[in-house]
Amino acid sequence: MATDRRTLLADAAIGVLADMGTRGLTHRAVDRAAGLPSGTTSAYYRTRQALLTALVRRLVDLDQAELESAGAAAPVPRDAGELAARIAALAERRLTGDGRRRTLARYACAIESVRHPELRDILVPRENAARAAVHDFLAARGVAHPEERTVTLLTCVDGLVFDRLVNGGEVGEREVLGLVAAALR
Repeated sequence: MATDRRTLLADAAIGVLADMGTRGLTHRAVDRAAGLPSGTTSAYYRTRQALLTALVRRLVDLDQAELESAGAAAPVPRDAGELAARIAALAERRLTGDGRRRTLARYACAIESVRHPELRDILVPRENAARAAVHDFLAARGVAHPEERTVTLLTCVDGLVFDRLVNGGEVGEREVLGLVAAALR
């Protein structure tokens, strides 16, 4: 039961952070969001830092599951257009619905990690099937230093997601195709 309760609280904390920002992330706000009695969150996570750490771990777990699923569901893309379409679809998921809330929380945690390096260690990008598909696509085309190019391409896409999250709009396939083309050079 404790693990289920901890997951429920971490999920509620993600929602609170997305909806109310870092200043709104309190034990009481998480209790309310989870529909639990006052004091429940502080019983599981004594400090705000412990709550934030649990939130970040849960966020990474959810992201990894999504990326594993996205990458494992399809073979290595056949061409740049297919890769761009997949990346644009993932970016769109990050900008809508629950994906948007997780993205808002992720960026808030990234900023918080500047002051708390232990969070940065949790947020470090990990290997997953989607990332491997990008790497394998670039390597299959003879790109020099495919790992570096993969990181650069995905960082650029992350920048587009951030821009659209703040300024509105969507990440289109054409835009991503330009980034893929640059990675292939």
